Amino acid sequence: MQPSLDTVFAALADPTRRAILQMLLEDDMAVTDVADPFEMSLAAISKHLTILTRAGLISQEKRGRVKWCKLEPDALKSASVWMQGFGQFEPVNLDAFEAFLERELGTPAND
Repeated sequence: MQPSLDTVFAALADPTRRAILQMLLEDDMAVTDVADPFEMSLAAISKHLTILTRAGLISQEKRGRVKWCKLEPDALKSASVWMQGFGQFEPVNLDAFEAFLERELGTPAND
């Protein structure tokens, strides 16, 4: 079963977790290597990794004595599809809108 959108977005809401995902774009990493750049305990990083794992954004596996983290990019598909629904609207061209107002009102828009 895929995690819900709420779970995925909740996991993405934290800047530390987003930074971890960005790090894992490069390659799989050992948990201790993931923790290195952050000024927090290994236990705190482990909590972040648990949230990312529950959201399906990463997977963790033990290789020998070392626990490794791997990015699971397919987990972002449902969130991406949902967000693309908002892309159907054309961005507003403010310059063109201002010119339209000037033509219609006969005065500069910033007066």
